[in-house]
Amino acid sequence: MDASFSAPALRLTRRALLTSSARIAGASALVAAAQSAFPGGAFAEPTGPEVSKVVLGYIALTDAAPLIVAKEKGFFDKVGLTDAVVAKQASWGATRDNLVLGAEANGIDGAHILSPMPYLISAGRVTQNNAPTPMYVLARLNYDSQGISVANEYKAMKVGLDSSPLRDVFAKKRTEGKEVKVAMTFPGGTHDLWLRYWLAAGGIDPDKDVSTIVVPPPQMVANMKVGNMDAFCVGEPWNEQLVNQGVGFTACMTGEIWPRHPEKALGLRADFVDKYPRAAKALLIAVMEAQQWCDKFENKEEMATILGKRQWLNAPAPDVLGRLKGDINYGDGRVAKGTDLYMKFWAGGVSYPFKSHDAWFVAEDIRWGKFDPSTDIKALIDKVNREDLWRDAARTLGVAAGDIPPTTSRGKETFFDGKVFDPADPFDYLKSLTIKRIA
Repeated sequence: MDASFSAPALRLTRRALLTSSARIAGASALVAAAQSAFPGGAFAEPTGPEVSKVVLGYIALTDAAPLIVAKEKGFFDKVGLTDAVVAKQASWGATRDNLVLGAEANGIDGAHILSPMPYLISAGRVTQNNAPTPMYVLARLNYDSQGISVANEYKAMKVGLDSSPLRDVFAKKRTEGKEVKVAMTFPGGTHDLWLRYWLAAGGIDPDKDVSTIVVPPPQMVANMKVGNMDAFCVGEPWNEQLVNQGVGFTACMTGEIWPRHPEKALGLRADFVDKYPRAAKALLIAVMEAQQWCDKFENKEEMATILGKRQWLNAPAPDVLGRLKGDINYGDGRVAKGTDLYMKFWAGGVSYPFKSHDAWFVAEDIRWGKFDPSTDIKALIDKVNREDLWRDAARTLGVAAGDIPPTTSRGKETFFDGKVFDPADPFDYLKSLTIKRIA
């Protein structure tokens, strides 16, 4: 990998153009809306988005908040996307299938999505007949606040960041003819990678020592309750709900594995962005403004109430709120208040899609056989990651220059077990790992 990884406007309706007076009034409204939305003349586009409709998918997870809040608080309307649809998806597999279809075929244009998925979909690694569907990553939606939870039967073992206490008990269970199941949400997705990293660091091979299964996020707690799994990795509020229902405990938060790690992304079909560049920019601006709103602690209670609604997460607001504020009840006697493990949406460059972060995701998917070892990581990332569009939208929104990262890399990343990922040499990182599917 080379050094490139180193250190709204309102659309006027047709009717408004029928008379001269309407044209004048419409133009005035357009200018006023732009000035209101972006003080100081930040929005200088000559016209609004080419279309007023965009269809976005989301999974019932707290980190879908930027899309949900943009809809609920009118940020989409503010930029002229007055017909924006935020549609619940049954699973990440359904999200993938609907992205492949596209909105013109009753699918979706984009989604709140696991950060590696646009790469897997673009490369045809997880699509029917391995047919590529080009996608772009336009923004990161959040950092941190996923969890790895374990069934109550293992509570006495004091399992935490160190998964090794489970190694022998899992082995004993297998010798007794019992299957050990650990669940994640999509093969090669973030939850799969967090779970695999945690297990492997403790000497447990996620492909040989356990059965790794796929379960949609909202179904995790119910499956643990009836004994269908021994552990799982998922986003909130489902780890919190597991604890609140007394079904299991949280071994660790993923922010303890990799502090300030990237999680979900805003991914769009490349053909939508290429065909409607102003609409894509308007969408980015609305989502970024929603991220700023979500990041404010004074908005956390309102956000939890919004997200908990039946049409969104359908979960009690208290199940959503605690970990939004960094209050972690692990469910095994450990309670931590006001930690830095809360979900982050904006401050400190959260929204910017660092290419160096995507390099880790692709490298880990090479580690576990989702991508071929010959994959040109840099070329793939340069094709999918559109951080240039994020920068353009940020300038239009009036984001301070100091809040726009100067490079596409956040630099070297250090994990809880001491492993260091250097985005300038991801294959050196892969060589340092003991449990993997590549030589």
